[in-house]
Amino acid sequence: MEWTDEGIVLGVRRHGESSAIVELLTREHGRHLGLVRGGAGSRMRPLLQPGNSVSAVWRARLDEHLGTYAIEGLRLRAATLLTSSHGVYGVTHLAAVARLLPERDPHEDIFALLEYALDDFDDIGAAAAHLIRFELAMLAELGFGLDLENCAATGETTELIYVSPKSGGAVSRGAGDAWRDRLLRLPAFLRQGEDYGEGWSDADLLDGFQLTGHFLLRHVLEPRGQGHSDARAGFINALIRRQAKAVITSS
Repeated sequence: MEWTDEGIVLGVRRHGESSAIVELLTREHGRHLGLVRGGAGSRMRPLLQPGNSVSAVWRARLDEHLGTYAIEGLRLRAATLLTSSHGVYGVTHLAAVARLLPERDPHEDIFALLEYALDDFDDIGAAAAHLIRFELAMLAELGFGLDLENCAATGETTELIYVSPKSGGAVSRGAGDAWRDRLLRLPAFLRQGEDYGEGWSDADLLDGFQLTGHFLLRHVLEPRGQGHSDARAGFINALIRRQAKAVITSS
């Protein structure tokens, strides 16, 4: 058995004295593990950092075997991504969310979204928006997508500013204002038809994390006996610290 594919490094663990088991999210073969001989050595270590894009050749005698990888670098982002706290937390959390996908099951749209997010991760605000959108896409990929196109109560398609925490459906301002304390907020950058752009505030981003976090816990993590990753909390705390610093600076 042999195939060649592009992949994004999700994680690495040492195996024996010098080898490593590398976990990739590949474009056509999904989340896939393989043994890299010499992967724990100093030559390969910079290449096998989470967030890097690589070209991988996987070989095994049988399809169900772990197999081995021969890996070459394509886009080595880690050297930049891992220099900031939000980069470390963000990449670690993206990998944790990607691991919710079943192994060896292709998800090309998720691969493309992860690649796009990692290429635009320098600014913490943009990185936060990418994290939220990735979580939202993962909910849909796992069968728990939110309906944000029209109001669950009235069918309206305008002024959708809330989400029902029970149904996952959008709720319009008119239908939801009386129940605002019981509803989740739908930030503008997640509303259907609105420009993605740079149109978010830190409050919007925190609302977005609350929204996706609620449904990830309810539908995906808690049924598996899991909770949110520590890295997710670390990223959100970094965002809150940035917000607090900005308030102090402006006062």
